[in-house]
Amino acid sequence: MSLLRITSPHTHRAGQRTAWVMQMVILATIPGLLVQTWLFGFGTLINLVIACITALVGEALILKARKRPVGFFLKDFSALLTAVLLALALPPTVPWWLTVTAVGFSIIFAKQVYGGLGNNPFNPAMVGYAICLVSFPVPMTQWIGASELVQAGATPSFSDSLAAIFGTLPTVDSYTMATPLDAFKHKEGMMNDEAFASILGLQGANLSNWLWVNLAYLAGGLMLIWLRIITWHTPVSLLAALAVMAGVFYVTDPSNAATPLFHLTTGAAMFGAFFIATDPVSSCTSNKGKLFYGAGIGILVFIIRTWGGYPDGIAFGVLLMNFAAPLIDYYTQPRAYGHKKAKKGLNIGGDK
Repeated sequence: MSLLRITSPHTHRAGQRTAWVMQMVILATIPGLLVQTWLFGFGTLINLVIACITALVGEALILKARKRPVGFFLKDFSALLTAVLLALALPPTVPWWLTVTAVGFSIIFAKQVYGGLGNNPFNPAMVGYAICLVSFPVPMTQWIGASELVQAGATPSFSDSLAAIFGTLPTVDSYTMATPLDAFKHKEGMMNDEAFASILGLQGANLSNWLWVNLAYLAGGLMLIWLRIITWHTPVSLLAALAVMAGVFYVTDPSNAATPLFHLTTGAAMFGAFFIATDPVSSCTSNKGKLFYGAGIGILVFIIRTWGGYPDGIAFGVLLMNFAAPLIDYYTQPRAYGHKKAKKGLNIGGDK
């Protein structure tokens, strides 16, 4: 009599293959994509097209060089997901060559050099983003001046966005301004409530726009949790740690610190928490480990935003915690069935 082979995982969901998971994550980014396009112009859509073409061509070429089946691996949608995440993270008017550089580096050096999907120790999209942020800080920190443009009804048209991306718009500086995070980072000295509100653009459209962007990504992230593609542990611990850190410093120094709500609704807080930090390959796997992993990212994001050299810190926070993920997983192994405690560390003397 043949024995029934039962191996983990014991729960199977029909249709939840790699390609399906990637497609659902891409689908969950659509609310954020639409809001960014509505508020900041068509630059994000143009970047998306450039990024997807670069990702597919780059992945095909490296697979061909590695003598791997090109069609089989392209159909898992992982390259397209990397392209989508990068296109959403990059400024809308970033030069086309910078998008190509970011995506190409992510696909070739951060993913395929390590052996492809499932073998990369770092989040590919954030590797490409960080490389460009360090190498080209000026174009990477220029965002469309939503406060002035939206109020004047002058959100860049498709032709203006296209001209800015391909370098044929000479007045591109008039379309850019500091984001709320950047304005807060470069404040000078102690400020009263009126000055603080002014520098952050609380009376204009800029801060409100970032609130809508983050709410859109929050909606997409909740969809991923509902579909059980990701768990709540990493995003909740990340956002909670960021809010706690912001709250502590705001209570102790309210004249020179931003509120927790400000930190949660500006920059890439929700996008990073639900779409970047939850990468299944480079993040932690145990539920307890995900809590430590997400909290570490949240703390690092606050530190970089407050004392670092860049307005936001999602990319660097994720990459630094990618280093720590294997160690965190090792010390947060769940209890094996039949054992009282999870095995931790080395047992030189043998089991007792």
